Amino acid sequence: MVSSVIEESILGRASTKGYVDYQLYDLFNFADPPHFRIDDYPFGGGSGMVMKPEPIFRAYDDAVKNVKSTSDVRVIFPTPDGEVLTHQKALELSKAEEVVFISGHYKGIDQRIRDSIVTDEISIGDYVVTGGELPSLVILDAMVRLIPGVLNSYESAETDSFAANLLDWEHYTRPENYNGMNVPKVLLSGHHRKIDEWRHDKQINKTRERRPDVWKKYQDSKDKED
Repeated sequence: MVSSVIEESILGRASTKGYVDYQLYDLFNFADPPHFRIDDYPFGGGSGMVMKPEPIFRAYDDAVKNVKSTSDVRVIFPTPDGEVLTHQKALELSKAEEVVFISGHYKGIDQRIRDSIVTDEISIGDYVVTGGELPSLVILDAMVRLIPGVLNSYESAETDSFAANLLDWEHYTRPENYNGMNVPKVLLSGHHRKIDEWRHDKQINKTRERRPDVWKKYQDSKDKED
């Protein structure tokens, strides 16, 4: 699942260009014979299974064996009870030299792993998915695209939604008219100041209407500037 995604599109090109180097670890390769189990029943009873500590600790040790200082490694565990992923968090993580993702399953991972090596517990939203691979890939994509040089135009990332605590404006391309639907005239005017003003107004109106929480952050940031 992970290989098919990181080999395509922006993530794949980032690797081809040498901006990132991906290494995948199969936890079954680090489990104990003869059964090679990576999960077990939870102490205290209850439903579901918990991922065992030994395979994850061993895989982590192998992943960081050539790192000069493990204190600089960011270890990300996607989990519904983590902090919600934001643009600012993705930008922070994009600057890390070494990042390890632990993709959990079942009821999660043994707490001793979280207490010992995990540095960032991140949620991609208030819902639960089957496994940690997809959330890991979402976080990875959000990070990698912010590494300077990965995108053909870094300005594209700088003007994304949330980059400046505002949602993105509306975008149009050719043709100018499609089935009676027209492109706003200001975008065809060539008047850059008016275009910038139109886009900014759209950002403000959309953010205020759709995301009051983000709008408040924007207002607070403007107050600090003043």
